[in-house]
This record gives sequence, C-alpha cells and structure tokens, in this order.
Amino acid sequence: MRLTRTSDLWWKNAVVYCLDVETYQDSDGDGIGDFAGLTQRIDHLVRLGVTCVWLMPFYPTRERDDGYDITDFYGVDPRLGTLGDFTEFVRTARDRGIRVIADLVVNHTSEDHPWFKDARSGRDSAHRDWYVWQDEPPEDGPEGVVFPDAEDSLWEYDEGSGQYYLHRFYKQQPDLNVANPEVRDEIARVMGFWTQLGLSGFRVDAVPFLLETDGQDDAGELPDPHEYLADLRAFLGRRNGESVLLGEVNLPYDGLTRFFGDPDSTRGDELTMCFDFVGMQQMYLSMAREDAGPLAAALRERPPAPRDAHWATFVRNHDELTLDKLSDDERAEVFAAFGPDKDMQLYDRGLRRRLPPMVGGDRRRVELAYSLLFTLPGTPVLFYGEEIGMGENLAAEGRQAVRTPMQWTPEEGAGFSTGAPDTFPNPLAAGAFAPQQVNVYEQSRDPGSLLSRIRLFTERYREAPELAWGEYRLVESGERSVLAHVGRTTDGRVLALHNFAGRPATAKLRLSEAGPGGRLTDLLDEGHAGLTVPEDGRLTVELPAYGYRWLRVGTPADDPERAASD
Repeated sequence: MRLTRTSDLWWKNAVVYCLDVETYQDSDGDGIGDFAGLTQRIDHLVRLGVTCVWLMPFYPTRERDDGYDITDFYGVDPRLGTLGDFTEFVRTARDRGIRVIADLVVNHTSEDHPWFKDARSGRDSAHRDWYVWQDEPPEDGPEGVVFPDAEDSLWEYDEGSGQYYLHRFYKQQPDLNVANPEVRDEIARVMGFWTQLGLSGFRVDAVPFLLETDGQDDAGELPDPHEYLADLRAFLGRRNGESVLLGEVNLPYDGLTRFFGDPDSTRGDELTMCFDFVGMQQMYLSMAREDAGPLAAALRERPPAPRDAHWATFVRNHDELTLDKLSDDERAEVFAAFGPDKDMQLYDRGLRRRLPPMVGGDRRRVELAYSLLFTLPGTPVLFYGEEIGMGENLAAEGRQAVRTPMQWTPEEGAGFSTGAPDTFPNPLAAGAFAPQQVNVYEQSRDPGSLLSRIRLFTERYREAPELAWGEYRLVESGERSVLAHVGRTTDGRVLALHNFAGRPATAKLRLSEAGPGGRLTDLLDEGHAGLTVPEDGRLTVELPAYGYRWLRVGTPADDPERAASD
C-alpha cells in the first residue's frame, strides 16, 4: 500500500492518546498539571508510538464538572498555563510527528459564562435566544437525565427571568440553542480559532444532544440538524484539510451511522470518526463470559464506515465504562465479573474502574484486551495510564475515580508533582496499583513490562496497514472462546486470533487467504516458529489461556521492494 495514497487520511492508522492536562504533569509544584509539564513529557508519547494527542477540556472553568463547565471557549484555564504554553506544546508535538486534537464542548456552557449571565438578565437580552427557554417544561421535550444521581429534571427554573432553561447535563450547564444561527456561527469561530493555533481537529462531545431540537417551539421550522454537522465538517475542511471530527455518539449502529453523513454517500460528510460503543460493551460481555460470541456478533452487525471515515475503538474512556447498550441481564453479568460492589458502579449503567483491577491484575487478560484494541478494525484510542496498567481510586467521587494523576515514578508524588498530595486534582491510586508498584520509570526499563508490550503493539499495528486500512472478515475458529478475523488489503493479509477463555484452546480454521502450503509469520514473537497450512487446507493454531497471535498470511513480513513497485 503506497504511503502517498494514505498519508492524507492519517486518522485511519493513527494511535490516539487521551489525556487531561491537569492530571498529567505538574511543572511548578502547585499540585496541578499544566501545559509546561505536559510538553516535557512529550517524548514518552513518542516512544509509545502515539501519533495524535486528544486533550480533555483545558478552557477556563469553574471546575464543577471537571472542566466541562466552560466559562470561555477562547482561553486556557490559568491553572494550566497560558495560550503561549498551549501553542508551545502543539508546536513541540508537531515537531515530534504528533498531531493534537481537543474536546469541542459546545452542547452547553457554564452558568457563569458571560453569554448565560447576559441571557438570564432579562427576556430581551442579547444572548437570550442563545439558550433554550420555556415557560413550562414541554410535554414533548427531550427525555432522559444523564446524571440521575444529581439531577431529576432536564429543566431548571430561573428566578430572575421567570422561565425554565434546558440542561441535558448538570443544572449549572445550560444547553446552547444550536437552532440559533448566531450560536452556529460562534461555534464555527471557536473551531476556527483553535485550528489557527495548530489543532488538527476535535473530539465532539455528546453529538446527539448537540443536534437535538426537541422541546423548542420552532423545532418544526428548523433545518435538518445533520445539515449543520455537515456544515461544520465542511468549514473545518476549508480551514485545515487534515482536520478531523471524532464524535461521541453512543447509539445503536442503526442510529449511529447517520452521523457519518448521508447514507447514500460513500465518502461521508459529517463526522470523520465515531467511537464504537456497541463493540466495546460486547467485548466486556465476551470477557465476562469467556465467550467470543457477543463481540463477534457486534462485528457482524457493525456497518462499514464511509470510504474516508473510520470507526474508533477503545477499551475504556475518561467517563464511566458505560454498559447502557447491554440488556439488564447482560449488564448484571459484567457487573458480577468486573465490579460486583455497588461502589464500583455508577448510574446503574457503568463501572468507574480501570481494566487491570477489574481482572484482578491478571496480565494475560489485560494484554488480551489491548491486543484486541490494536487488531479490531478501527483507530485505537488509549486513555492515559493504560499503557502501564494504572488502576483507579474509588475514594474519588464518581467518574474521578479513573482520572487519577499519571504515575511516572515510584516516589511519593508519583513524579507527577512535587507538591503536597492533598493539592492534587484527585488522589493517587493506592494498594497494588499505587505508583510504587505501577509507574513509567520502572516499566520503561523492563522489556517484559506491560509498557514494553503496548509499545510493541503500536509498532506492529503501524507496520500492518491490513489492520488499519483493510477490509475484515470473521473466520470460524471451531472454538466458542476464540475470535478469529482477517484484515486484508490488495497487498497482504493479517490473521488475528484471541482466546477469551482461562484455558488453552485449539483454533481450527480454513483460511482462504492462504492455500495449502501457505506460510504464516508471527508479527509479535520472533521466537515463534512460522506456521504452514497443511495440504487439507485446515490450519490448527494452539492458544494458551487468554492467549493471542498476530499472523501475517502468505507474504513476507516486510518487503519494501514489493511495496515500492505496487
């Protein structure tokens, strides 16, 4: 596959790394991470194989929703640095070959944002129609409280102006009215501003809520919300042709694919990438059951992304590990396996845990999950600390349990800060996953560490365009516990096998991509002897408990002369 044909679609084989500036690295000892500290840690990301950093919100905030309650879309929160620090980070990342994207949180603002302060000052104020107001909550309005532990309604009464305003999230986060052309223009200006400062796109927060118009008096007269999303994509493309929109769209597949763009188009003109929430949840169900069936069923159901778009895959993200697309019984199975205590669960729909503690520190199961991340079709997205197997701290409130400071060294402040631990945004992990046991410094010097394994995964993933670019098909393995799939391009094939069971398994499969006598080369373990397909065409592969293999089919592992002549 020619690099000149694919490099402008960089997101299709990117390695995305999500981090929160305030919990990554503190440069001045005040206990809060900042851009100056993050910049000094950039080479860790280079060695890891990261090609794109996704920044969680770093804008000025009242810190009532971990930065998602924004008071100024055009600034950097003073705790984290200045615009100059931000641009220096972006420049340094670009120097190392790493692009940067950031959260675009424009479904709502903070109630302390100047726009809302003006809007609630009177019904005739300049920004009044920038938000959604009603005399009484409408019967046909939006439904579903996002945070049932904190809110019991989507509408909050404003004493000053005598009306209710809509808030999908917390009451201190009033929803913007995207039906208003002035709001849409302002969102475009925000995107243009940060693109001009070097961003290569945005992760778009809560996309379905952003486009929702239920409960608005003029909803029937509004244009198709998807036309607005297409307009944003077109605007971004004009400003910077390499820019992407990575969408948080937690919907079933039949509703989600509309957010890629016009179903009749093969290119996609809305979101560049969408997170595969359904596949992620079915992966955990497969892990709980030790049965590949649920994940295989999701992969069969998942429609292909448009030609220039892509799916984004993940093991967990910065929020609770949502299991909302599972049935009640299925969710109960996952809870029982990975978070049986009520304190480990959140909103009755998810887990506030990281993977390593969920599996009792079993390194085999941790590696299995991340091997899946890098071989399943889609762009892999890592959450900071996953590369070293960080755990959570359940003493932190809600989602903050998984947003603990990055663990760089075994020292008291984990190398994150020289400040007092009680000044940190969240407490450090403790017990078996404390910095003394889990840290970058020691793992980077251990060739057998999880960090070394994740580095190998990223390296081999980038060397195997079949995984990132290729069409894929599931292969019958003859074992319920084994998922087998092939990624293929016109140039090559890669077979990936994963055993979900805690016992050895023997996969027996017919591989049309490699006929009798065909050779398979192990991409991860040079010590593994290659495999030859027998004359009957039936390949047998032995897998240990929770084992996995990546096998290149029938072609040399690395043939630059053939690639150059393609």
